[in-house]
Amino acid sequence: MATFPNVIQPDYRESLSKDHSLKGKWNEEFFRTEKPITVELGCGRGEYTVGLARQFPERHFVGADIKGARIFKGAKTALDENMSNVAFVRTHIEMINRFFGPDEISEIWLTFPDPQEKNRRRKKRLTGSRFLMLYRHFLKPSGYVNLKTDNALLFNYTFALVKENNFPVQAVTDNLYQSDIAGMTYHIRTYYEQMFLNEGKKIHYLKFSIPGHEEIREPEEF
Repeated sequence: MATFPNVIQPDYRESLSKDHSLKGKWNEEFFRTEKPITVELGCGRGEYTVGLARQFPERHFVGADIKGARIFKGAKTALDENMSNVAFVRTHIEMINRFFGPDEISEIWLTFPDPQEKNRRRKKRLTGSRFLMLYRHFLKPSGYVNLKTDNALLFNYTFALVKENNFPVQAVTDNLYQSDIAGMTYHIRTYYEQMFLNEGKKIHYLKFSIPGHEEIREPEEF
């Protein structure tokens, strides 16, 4: 992937010590056009990132994941289709604020993240307070976080956290494809989502914003 012009994969030690040169400059220096930017965190094979980019050429999309073998498929598909509105970043999500500046991102997608079911590991959940505080650094105050998951615990935990902090909710359902908001997710189904559906699992969906600057409180349960 080192030869892929649509993949950014800095040295780990470099990311630890300083911000990436594209931080705050994605539209200006990478995409070369001014459009809203959507980020998919933990993008895996990039199916959702590429799928969204196909449907919304008027926006830019960046997928982030630490696994290069996963990113490869999405990055190559975007190159093969000459998609100029797609990029990928290979990094730990804990370092994601090294790559985006204040108010640079309009929307975040979390598609089937690891639920980290053990209570002592909830600090690793991508919808937990630790990560939401990171997202605040670069998500516009009017921007949204989208969560799709087959895991009831992660969904209920995230919804409880959202209610605990009085965050505005745009949409919520514990059975997406039997709801009247299914169209909001654009019917893009990743490999794992289709597998979950084939197993008869329900898909949960939550769309919310995270305005403010105060500390984000964790729910007592979960």
